[in-house]
Amino acid sequence: MISNIRASVQRVLWSALLAPLALTAQQPAAPRPAAPALVFSKDRLARLDAVLDNYVTERRIGGVVALVLHDGNVAYEHAVGWSDREAARKMTANGIFRIASQTKAITSVAALILMEEGKLTLEDPVSNWIPSFAKTTVAVRTDTGRAIVPAKRAITIKDLLTHTSGVSYGTDAIVAPLYEAKGLGPAAGFGWYTADKNEPICESMERLGTLPFVSQPGAAWVYGYNTDILGCVVERASGKPLDEFIRERITGPLGMTDTHFYLPPAKRDRLAVVYGSDNAGHAVRAPEGPRGQGDYVDGPRRSFAGGAGLLSTAHDYARFLEMIRRRGELDGKRILAPHTVGLMTTNQVGTLAGDGMGWGLGFQITERYGASGSASVGTFGWGGAYGSNYKVDPAEGLVIVLMVNQLPNTSGIATKFSNLLYQALVGGVR
Repeated sequence: MISNIRASVQRVLWSALLAPLALTAQQPAAPRPAAPALVFSKDRLARLDAVLDNYVTERRIGGVVALVLHDGNVAYEHAVGWSDREAARKMTANGIFRIASQTKAITSVAALILMEEGKLTLEDPVSNWIPSFAKTTVAVRTDTGRAIVPAKRAITIKDLLTHTSGVSYGTDAIVAPLYEAKGLGPAAGFGWYTADKNEPICESMERLGTLPFVSQPGAAWVYGYNTDILGCVVERASGKPLDEFIRERITGPLGMTDTHFYLPPAKRDRLAVVYGSDNAGHAVRAPEGPRGQGDYVDGPRRSFAGGAGLLSTAHDYARFLEMIRRRGELDGKRILAPHTVGLMTTNQVGTLAGDGMGWGLGFQITERYGASGSASVGTFGWGGAYGSNYKVDPAEGLVIVLMVNQLPNTSGIATKFSNLLYQALVGGVR
């Protein structure tokens, strides 16, 4: 009798314990609210096609490749014009472009990989790897011309990543003659060009460290050789040439097979010709040399410039940006930790970079809606001297890449492209 009562009590207790589990197994979890669908209007995107086509027809640019990803999928792609107008070679979606300062984001990622491995910190002085930066100087204007004064503190890795080191491209009138005498600044194309140099980038940066800069470290946002210096730091901290490190740790894992510092000769016919804008706004073929086509195929192949040296395609660069948008991982390949990506894409310089705009560790950041057209707050991006431009809009799940090679470029195509893309986005912000 007692044993029967005990068995009944046990059955009741077990039923009470298992009831929630059974309910969970039998009833599916309540569905999560779906985010509003992000919709591009087909008719409105057609406006974008027409404008890009007209830029070519009116000879304001030579050719262009535009690519937009939404949540990693191609939402818009258009290639129009000429890779080489004079040779009647049409632009294709896999055209290769000189991306100039779009190189900076990739080199910044390389440095942050080393930070994650404990080989450097953001607070480390640059002189740990480049001795000539141990005691830097600053040029200041005086009543009699120019004075050279000591820097108030050491330049750090973070200064390089945020462009707050005070290092320019050496084309400023106050320092230009000094830089030109050392083969930098005016003697290096527009300052940033090194593809024709028959010396490793670290030799150039060692020499740079002996020259005066234009602002005290941390005092201003100054665009210049910062990421080229950083590229040398990557070489010395990793023990590998910059091209090798980037290939092994970034472009290789991400499948960016058309991203190079110097183009393999077999890909020569895919390299877009550089055009320039004449006084009437028409595209004219740029000359050979540092201020035109550059030495990206037949150059010495010794200077791997982390600030402006790479060539790439729209698809390759979009893969790199999609990795960043996905917080450091793409297709099972983790390049950075999510918190490191957070540092890259958060303003680190206060108001130094301008009204409504900030600067992270390698990217410009939109801080105020309207400061960068219709881009959402939190959008990050930049561009290149040859006219290429990109944005990542995390709020909308967008990666936006516009590739042109136009120097100088008075076409205004990047701004118009961005405006027309956002006007076609009619599904609302998620």
